[in-house]
Amino acid sequence: MSTHDKVAVITGGGTGIGKACALAFLKDGYRVVISGRRAEPLEETIKEAGVDSSRMIGVPTDVGDPAAVKNLFAKTMAAFGRVDVLFNNAGGNAPGILFEDLAWEKWKSVVDANLNGMFLCSQEAYKIMKDQTPRGGRIINNGSISAHVPRPDSAPYTATKHGVSGLTRTIALDGRKYDIACCQVDVGNAMSTLASRMAKGVKQANGTVAPEPMITCEDVARSVLFMANQPPEVNIYHLMVMATKMPYAGRG
Repeated sequence: MSTHDKVAVITGGGTGIGKACALAFLKDGYRVVISGRRAEPLEETIKEAGVDSSRMIGVPTDVGDPAAVKNLFAKTMAAFGRVDVLFNNAGGNAPGILFEDLAWEKWKSVVDANLNGMFLCSQEAYKIMKDQTPRGGRIINNGSISAHVPRPDSAPYTATKHGVSGLTRTIALDGRKYDIACCQVDVGNAMSTLASRMAKGVKQANGTVAPEPMITCEDVARSVLFMANQPPEVNIYHLMVMATKMPYAGRG
């Protein structure tokens, strides 16, 4: 394991894509902060990594709560003193609910996790990055193929992921003057807790249910680390990583 002075904050870091990214960044030499709603998965990830608090810490965080997000970045600064990379990975879904039956509370919970949480975390990281020395950093947002096209019965998830694209582009523009790069990774069918149901069968646009090819969370982690490790003057603005045979290209 190599070491360097870079610090990465990864939300949703206790499971799935976030966990795979946390372990990949750690192996690459980053000091890593992972957050998630529950403490136990964070503790399990740190135990699996086999490192102490000088290399990785976990901070239980509801990213939709402004006070919790401020606490996350305060603890990051107390432990490591800077933020070089933020991977906004935390999110949720309300799959399979007919649009006309979608409750406001469910809509709001997805918006809070996927869009409001990404704004709150980005803003805290942005403020740190603009003032630290060396200045700048990189914010990587986890979009989705749903940032481009919807699946059936996915209004809150699809709407928030389209919003993520707008947030990414705005931060990329506004962050230039502070040497802050912002980019987006759109993932198609990674075998995470959120998406694993697709391997068993997921509703298609024509109303049928069919299993879909999947990729691993480690496949995604390699792409996210590649984006993070570009030199400051280079930004991989948008990267889509997906199962080669999934029904996206050619609309089926």
